[in-house]
Amino acid sequence: MSGQQKWTVEEAREIYNKPFMHLLYEAQTVHRAHFDPNQVQRSKLLSIKTGGCAEDCAYCSQSARNGSKLPASKLIEVERVLEQAKKAKEGGATRYCMGAAWSSPKDRDMDMLTAMVEGVKALGMETCMTLGMLEDNQVVRLKNAGLDYYNHNIDTSERYYKEIITTRSFDDRLATLTRVREAGIKVCSGGIVGMGEKMMDRVEMLVTLANLPEAPQSVPVNMLMPQADTPLANVEKLDPIEFVRTVALARILMPTSHVRLSAGRSEMSDELQAMCFFAGANSIFVGETLLTAENPEEDKDAALFAKLGLETMAAFTEGRVCEKEAADVAAATAAE
Repeated sequence: MSGQQKWTVEEAREIYNKPFMHLLYEAQTVHRAHFDPNQVQRSKLLSIKTGGCAEDCAYCSQSARNGSKLPASKLIEVERVLEQAKKAKEGGATRYCMGAAWSSPKDRDMDMLTAMVEGVKALGMETCMTLGMLEDNQVVRLKNAGLDYYNHNIDTSERYYKEIITTRSFDDRLATLTRVREAGIKVCSGGIVGMGEKMMDRVEMLVTLANLPEAPQSVPVNMLMPQADTPLANVEKLDPIEFVRTVALARILMPTSHVRLSAGRSEMSDELQAMCFFAGANSIFVGETLLTAENPEEDKDAALFAKLGLETMAAFTEGRVCEKEAADVAAATAAE
């Protein structure tokens, strides 16, 4: 984004550590300047290839290296993906995300992957894929098929990264993001908190994302859901207020990005989720599972939306100024 603000780690740390009410006020003010505060994007995630991944991500139950006993599956049929996408659309989802447990796709898989993208696009939904690292020719094929978003999380700070993953580098992740962005595919990239990292690791992770040549259009903020038989199975839980601070910082550093309240919602109270929405989260995954982790059932989400007066965001909605809310923000700023 031309003219995008660049942040220092010190600036971001000061924001993160503001008195909690000041932090939430600032995050909500920024949020209202760019989005309708009562609209939340609903996405659906399908695992199109599960287990047997060659990476050693310490949080992941799909790794073949870290002690997980989850069996590997083959890439599922295109027809099954499209059937599930139709159901997701009928359930109110506007973006359909497809994830495969790979280090990277093989060229022989690309015909099926592009057919999935084309089929979901034909349903009138936004498309997103997460397939690991990509080569230039693979990015071009996905772009030509009409892929809207590519998800590739950086997971944590560069400092802490080697404590979580050793089979690929932090720079490898950034290189894939560069390929995707330069091809004209929108970037979905965030991280996981509660992995035993320090506060500064959360801050530095978000600064890295915000200072990319263009901030990711979607920023998933995941709360670790410890999985059995993984190195992080018994990690100490993160204080919920620290999680809300992370969401708020993501919103302030990346004003026009969709900030997704992602993994971990099944363990969150309605009150904690509401606080995250107030802090600037405006995207969720719907459905009972996120790849292999639990997620709130759709009737629980519907009840929460009704309780909070939230509506589903329309497809293809970009971060933009809502005229009424922008006027309110301007008036409040002038009055200070």
